[in-house]
Amino acid sequence: MSGVDTVQKPRRNAELVLLILALAVGIGASAMTGVKEGTALDRDFWLQSALLAGASLAVHTVLRFRAKYADPIILPLVVTLNGLGLAMIHRLDTPETDYGNAQARWTIIGMVLAVAVIWFLRDHRYLRRYTYISLILSAVLLLLPLVPGISAGEVNGAQVWIRFGSASFQPGEVAKITIAIFFAGYLSTNRDLILLAGRRIGRLQLPRFRDLGPMVVTWLGAIGILIFQHDLGMSILFFGIFISMIYIATSRASWALLGVLLMFGGAMAASVLLPHIRLRIDGWLNAFSPEVYGRTYGSSYQVIQGLFGMANGGLLGTGLGEGRPDLVPFPHSDMIIASFGEELGLVGLFAIIMCYALLITRGFRAALGARDSFGKLLAAGLSAGIALQCFVVIGGVTRLIPLTGLTTPFLAAGGSSLLANWIIVALLLVISNAARRPVDMTPLDPNDAAGPAPRSRLADLTDRVMPPRRRRTSTHDDTQTEAVRIR
Repeated sequence: MSGVDTVQKPRRNAELVLLILALAVGIGASAMTGVKEGTALDRDFWLQSALLAGASLAVHTVLRFRAKYADPIILPLVVTLNGLGLAMIHRLDTPETDYGNAQARWTIIGMVLAVAVIWFLRDHRYLRRYTYISLILSAVLLLLPLVPGISAGEVNGAQVWIRFGSASFQPGEVAKITIAIFFAGYLSTNRDLILLAGRRIGRLQLPRFRDLGPMVVTWLGAIGILIFQHDLGMSILFFGIFISMIYIATSRASWALLGVLLMFGGAMAASVLLPHIRLRIDGWLNAFSPEVYGRTYGSSYQVIQGLFGMANGGLLGTGLGEGRPDLVPFPHSDMIIASFGEELGLVGLFAIIMCYALLITRGFRAALGARDSFGKLLAAGLSAGIALQCFVVIGGVTRLIPLTGLTTPFLAAGGSSLLANWIIVALLLVISNAARRPVDMTPLDPNDAAGPAPRSRLADLTDRVMPPRRRRTSTHDDTQTEAVRIR
């Protein structure tokens, strides 16, 4: 987990050029759909375009002053995806639903939150102080939809929403950030003990029982979400983030294999014991069955209509505003990928997937460049979360896996998801700024300012297991010592 020491130049001018191109794509897409709907260049179009451009340039300006070494590609990619999503949602909107204006408002709020994170969080390492507070906060956020009085009840089969008056919010979207902070803090602190201690059976390194605690708690939490909230997508996402982060932290395939087996076993048990999960899987496996296609709950109608729509789009699509994605249930949220597949075709869909791939790659690049293990793990975990969410959504729409109900980051309608993802982008920008900044400009962590850390339990344990003369050591990029591999 060594850092990348190459000094990068501030690339804010390059970011500005890319940002202008990104705005041109999003605003141009809105104009094209407006031509078809007869609303091009009206007051709402100019207002939305001005707000999107102004908020995007505000984020860019804050980066110039507070994080000038941040990755120059992340923000333009996100603005491109967000702009395309706004265009498609407005294209599918009706006066009764008003999803487009709501999404525009959530976009501005999300950008304001991103500005606040970049402005006030100068050093991402301060989040490490709140490792266990993040765990408690994650549990509270996940339990809120079950609290009487604020719970919105079951919406489309899942109990994941809370309601305050006329406004509703999905706290699980924020919980994926706090749980990533907890995992990063826990693994960066206990990584060496996890690597060193344990039992080896052949070539398989098994962790100690006490180190299984976080994995078991996370597994139980994921299964709890599956059972009590009926949310298959969020359950997969949370446990997938943990498995990704623990594999990145330890490079031990045994941990990842154990986690996958736990999740697979829990999902299989849930498919047998829980009717709604069984119906969801049956609708995936037997989607073209007339009985499954026509039933009220657990129907495959949504997926099949989405597949027909993408088939109608073909290679180049029908053109923005020329298709009929409105024939698919929830074309602006769950099935927005199918909407883009119909109107932009396979080529346009691949272009969108490429934007996601670039965003995820830049996130992992920030993780590689970070000079502390907490920053590496946090950036990697957040990037893995975006990757997993894209895979689960696109896999469900294309019938590779069961449809889960997760939203496509930045594209799909949904204020909770949009706010959480803009905060994730802000955190990635802060970490990338620290990774690309010259070494002599990197501020000291307050925990490191007092000098060398006292002798840890790891050092005492290592001396008991193997005498110093036989021990192989190496330097570590963080205040922790690097793992000792026992030969």
